[in-house]
Amino acid sequence: MIKIITTEDGSHSLFDEELNETYHSTRGARGESMHVFIREGLEHWLSGNQATEIRILEIGLGTGLNAFLTAQFSARHSQKIQFTSLEPYPIDKEIYQNLNFFRSEEERGLLLKIHESNWEKESKISSNFILQKTKSKLEDFTTSSSFHIIYFDAFAPSKQPEVWSLENLKKCFSLLDRGGILTTYCAQGQFKRNLVEAGFEVETLQGAMGKKEMVRGIK
Repeated sequence: MIKIITTEDGSHSLFDEELNETYHSTRGARGESMHVFIREGLEHWLSGNQATEIRILEIGLGTGLNAFLTAQFSARHSQKIQFTSLEPYPIDKEIYQNLNFFRSEEERGLLLKIHESNWEKESKISSNFILQKTKSKLEDFTTSSSFHIIYFDAFAPSKQPEVWSLENLKKCFSLLDRGGILTTYCAQGQFKRNLVEAGFEVETLQGAMGKKEMVRGIK
């Protein structure tokens, strides 16, 4: 069973009772996503690169928070973003329609568009944000595209070790353009060693919301 919880910064997350795991840091879902994926992912990549359209791959759509914040970023900066998100286990409507990430009816509409867009095909969420959701697992995912950024936001390695396998990290490396980055909240030692073996240069960074560390991998 999955239920909505409120994290310390007031934003919602979800708790999966079967896995005994939350979808975000209990210290702050929105704060964690902003730090790990927007600031240390998207904004960091843009600080050293330019692209007419940024291509992002997300491992784990979950609550839609990362996609929501990225869509808002694209609107504020008039930056075109092509966002592909993998989610084998989508959350139910009664869950996503009660999340509190939005601060206005317009923002509520954006979150709903993300969740209610079609699966397995591109959807124009806004003028600068194109979303393609797929129910594929990472190990089954195929594409002719390459990506500038990967948001690696799966459940922790202790809960879903297969997602964090060396084979999947090698796949992520192959999906990135040279200079592309993989960003994640996880800083587990074996994960970092696997990133290196997969070919990444690894940076260990300050974690979000009181967490000691996070990781960014660079191709």
